[in-house]
Amino acid sequence: MAKIGDIDVGDFPLLLAPMEDVSDPPFRALCKEQGADVVYTEFISSEGLIRDAAKSTMKLDIYEKERPVGIQIFGAVMESMLKSVEIVEASGPDIIDINFGCPVKKVVSKGAGAGILKDIDLMVKLTEAMVKHTKLPVTVKTRLGWDHDSIRIVEVAERLQDVGCAAISIHGRTRAQMYKGDANWHPIAEVKNNPRMHIPVFGNGDVNTPERAVEMRDKFGLDGAMIGRASIGYPWFFKEVKHYIATGEKCKPPTLEERIEAARRHLQMSIDWKGEKLGVFETRRHYTNYFRGIPHFKEYRMKLVTSDHSEDVFAALHLIEKEFAGYEFT
Repeated sequence: MAKIGDIDVGDFPLLLAPMEDVSDPPFRALCKEQGADVVYTEFISSEGLIRDAAKSTMKLDIYEKERPVGIQIFGAVMESMLKSVEIVEASGPDIIDINFGCPVKKVVSKGAGAGILKDIDLMVKLTEAMVKHTKLPVTVKTRLGWDHDSIRIVEVAERLQDVGCAAISIHGRTRAQMYKGDANWHPIAEVKNNPRMHIPVFGNGDVNTPERAVEMRDKFGLDGAMIGRASIGYPWFFKEVKHYIATGEKCKPPTLEERIEAARRHLQMSIDWKGEKLGVFETRRHYTNYFRGIPHFKEYRMKLVTSDHSEDVFAALHLIEKEFAGYEFT
């Protein structure tokens, strides 16, 4: 049984990764319904929080049905990070997560996200200060290192644990790799097999089939899997992994009707939470995966991803339901 602080998160928990413009409350709700054990918010800028920037503070919205839920923040300035901890704590999450892994240039250029992998001492100092500044468990998400020549993740994980980090999620790529190439889980296993480590070690990167999740557990010995891109437009991935772990067999994929219903709910929840314009726009990225596998679908996909008004998207979903009735996914 893995525990984050005093929170039991189950035997080999599945965690929804924090993903910008993806891991919002509507999508988290869908993933939770399908078996995600822990969900994390989109990453939130500490500087944005202390300036009360609308986009940042909106991301603090969490709901009881999501628990346990973690709010993830990023930054590289001690004062700003500690102030943001106070703001985040007031929102009532179960976990505070620090993003030491985002590879995008606009984050890294400020020394935050994966940029802090160039300054491990600062990484440790920030973590220690944040642990001391809150009663909530503090976790870290990071990468193997800045590049292939600077992979020190075993040492880094041990030092983070020693200053109070409650769990660590490790993406099996360096910052230099971005999202290219294959994720390397071997260094993550080295972290887990370090006899000094006692906190949960979760793996992230390329967990894109139930078989891969089981491999992460059985071959690499990790405590859980953090799921990212495989869940976009496909919240059923969590259910499928759990079914495979329990039975050794794959469960049937969701039907067309189930996908249509989820897409409708997803869109409506998004509109209710962020308004018509953003709700329609930010749900577009999910439709390809919702209906992946349907032949001759390009015309319908274009309707979904180019319509600017929700009534047009709902109409397209109704048309898909009618035109492809009875289609069976394999």
